[in-house]
Amino acid sequence: MKLDLRELVQISLLLAAGFVLRLIIPGYGAGMKPDVMLIMLFIIIFMKKDFSPTITAGIVAGMIAALTTSFPAGQIPNIIDKPITSLFVLGLVKLFANKVPSLLSLGVIGFIGTVFSGSAFLLTALMLSGIPAPFMVLFTTVVLPAAVINTVGIVVLYPLVTFSRNVVASARNA
Repeated sequence: MKLDLRELVQISLLLAAGFVLRLIIPGYGAGMKPDVMLIMLFIIIFMKKDFSPTITAGIVAGMIAALTTSFPAGQIPNIIDKPITSLFVLGLVKLFANKVPSLLSLGVIGFIGTVFSGSAFLLTALMLSGIPAPFMVLFTTVVLPAAVINTVGIVVLYPLVTFSRNVVASARNA
């Protein structure tokens, strides 16, 4: 899939919404915050199902997360985590695409993807600079609740985003 201007604008708008969500969520758990930007990143991957938009969105999401992190020395872990997570989630989308009902698969992939992202972030931070609390404490107090929040967010927002996208496409074709 070649990224045209319409695709880039759509990805940009969704990432901008993720950026706003990320800004309003306060940090806790030794400065770590639930990464609600993953909701929008995963929605982009669910809609596009292709390498180019996935890696593009993952890189941009990593940069945005790096700029807005409240985690001590969390910039580099965010830049590493998001593109890797994007490709992992794309693999899950391709693996489960037609095997289970859509909203159920989206919720499961959102949960697994968030757990993967949080684990990758924490492990990268641990290797590069250390983490301000034990891994399991941060995992259970931040990553798992974020996975639940993101699962609900994806299941609620994905139908709204795709509905509005279809309405715009219908209006354009009319």
